[in-house]
Amino acid sequence: MDLKRFKAMEKSHLTVKETKEMFIYVANKMVESKDVLTQADKAIGDGDHGIGMARGFEAVCQKLETQSFTSIGELFKSIGMTLMTSIGGAAGAVFGTFFRGAGKNTSDQSELDSQTLTLALQDGLQAVKERGKAKLGDKTMVDALEPAAVKSAEMVAAPLDIALMDISETARLGMEKTKDMVATLGKAKPLGTRSLGHADPGSLSTYLIFKYMLEFVREN
Repeated sequence: MDLKRFKAMEKSHLTVKETKEMFIYVANKMVESKDVLTQADKAIGDGDHGIGMARGFEAVCQKLETQSFTSIGELFKSIGMTLMTSIGGAAGAVFGTFFRGAGKNTSDQSELDSQTLTLALQDGLQAVKERGKAKLGDKTMVDALEPAAVKSAEMVAAPLDIALMDISETARLGMEKTKDMVATLGKAKPLGTRSLGHADPGSLSTYLIFKYMLEFVREN
């Protein structure tokens, strides 16, 4: 690990309030990403992924701005329920399930550090895999999320910003790999080999969430 990166940044954790502010930032950025996600989905789906994600994260932003939370888990569960009820369809189910899963064992956590983030990602990943039955190589969000969760476990002792830097990059690489995969689940499955060359929209959304989390921590 590059020690210069530690010296340059070293943000070890966020309070619950700061974590809420981070996800308000993430939500706004996801709304701004609607067109990018729409174009990604048009290539191998029906083009509604960006619209749904924007609708869901707009609802998340409104929800978080009017609520206070006592734990990281409570915050994650609120995000998950809001996404599940506002996006609808498969995206609402999997992203809502991810955040609800992330809150499973973090209800007693008052800070978001690398260890808490690892716990959240592992639980969220497990919940998504149990619900959608997806595995690595199926060209889904799991292809970005699972490598990110594994990387998070490797970075558990690092400051949060350093961990997020590597988690975000790992998710990006996982998303890029989906371009070389043939879809075996979801709306893109009927395309067969025609899905080659295009990133899975769910994996792109997953990467963007981590990217925007990192941006917030760097800027604040």
